[in-house]
Amino acid sequence: MTHATDTTNDHAYDVVVLGAGPVGENVADRVRAGGLSAAIVESELVGGECSYWACMPSKALLRPVIARADARRVPGLRQAVQGPLDTAAVLAHRDDFTSHWKDDGQVGWIESIGADLYRGHGRLDGPRRVTVTAEDGTVTVLTARHAVAVCTGTRAALPELPGLPEVKPWTSREATSADHAPGRLIVVGGGVVATEMATAWQALGSQVTLLVRGGGVLDRMEPFAGELVVDALREAGAEVRTGVSVTAVERTDGTVSATLTDGTVLQADEILFATGRAPRTDDIGLDTVGLAPGSWLTVDDSLRVEGSDWLYAVGDANHRALLTHQGKYQARIAGAAIAARAAGVPLLETDRWGAHAATADHAAVPQVVFTDPEAASAGLTLAEAEAAGHRVRAVDYDLANVAGAGLYADGYTGRARMIVDLDREVLLGVTFIGPGVGELIHSATVAIAGEVPIERLWHAVPAYPTVSEVWLRLLETYRG
Repeated sequence: MTHATDTTNDHAYDVVVLGAGPVGENVADRVRAGGLSAAIVESELVGGECSYWACMPSKALLRPVIARADARRVPGLRQAVQGPLDTAAVLAHRDDFTSHWKDDGQVGWIESIGADLYRGHGRLDGPRRVTVTAEDGTVTVLTARHAVAVCTGTRAALPELPGLPEVKPWTSREATSADHAPGRLIVVGGGVVATEMATAWQALGSQVTLLVRGGGVLDRMEPFAGELVVDALREAGAEVRTGVSVTAVERTDGTVSATLTDGTVLQADEILFATGRAPRTDDIGLDTVGLAPGSWLTVDDSLRVEGSDWLYAVGDANHRALLTHQGKYQARIAGAAIAARAAGVPLLETDRWGAHAATADHAAVPQVVFTDPEAASAGLTLAEAEAAGHRVRAVDYDLANVAGAGLYADGYTGRARMIVDLDREVLLGVTFIGPGVGELIHSATVAIAGEVPIERLWHAVPAYPTVSEVWLRLLETYRG
């Protein structure tokens, strides 16, 4: 049930969860499944960043963009989709996917699992103790018999630039919730948010200028992935400038002016800074338990904060993998570990791939960037594998030479790479870029997490004619 604040009584639970985003919801669900009582604290909308300002609205904006791009590559269909997107309809569809920024459904889900929701700002107040301050200032005290889980996520990190607060720049929140397409949009950054939002708003009618400090975009993937994304953005009409930074911004009569390191001044209607994330741990009482406010929380593989026997940090707050699906995975691991420790299990399964170890954070993290073309990866890049000391071989294949790709899209452009550990002959990483490759990445994740030997993968026959046939082509290339 949802509780009003209570100034007279403390409330005791087995587990108290700070943050009701997807990660916090899953921690609460898993500890409830383990027979423990749970309270969950949220100061904003239940469902968190993913539901209202990240995963769901961004993909709702991008899906029509990608569908139109794919349709334009199919002979006999491209003439039917030559007109502009109906931006108003796309935004309305986005609003439906965010439940119009109302959280009734998510609150109902929390109630359905038997957890108690407290609305307000939660702060640690010493070991196993949390205070919840409501909007009206009243305070409720929650105590945890076994664990407190910090699932507060991250916020956009803005650079320190003269005049930036007065400009009121977009962050990922404004970019995913805007009610119209600005005529001119400057996007600062080269990561996932920057490239996805540049893709979306360029297609929805904005003239986009993407400013990248480094030499390319998506620098945590194989270099060729970012190169193809940049090519596609430019082909779509966006301007992409690399090797530049913004040194100052100002807004005059509604127009934003951005001064760059090369002295150029750009003007736009809005400017989006997608320049990283910071942990939302600055005002949650970390100082009351001997930790630095505003810090990333270092955890072991059961997601327990190092040096503590009761405090857990799950999802973005521990900085292991800033991805919703990975945070939910961590939540399943943490919930199982908390329940096991509460039951007095003497030895948790924390060995490699054990039930209480978030091993995938190190070895098999999947990610899809929903640009056009899509970029998808799992595990390590070539550079990461070599830096880790593995003896490896990168095997590349041009996706245009796969029969299924040619059927999927006329003039299909894409590339695949797998990283083979030569000592064990298993995969350490896989990267795909091309239309529709997001649906290929789970097979790669299974192969990596399962440590499937190359000789066994040879017997995993891909259906013909599909884009998945690239697996056979990669293995043939490896065998020579």
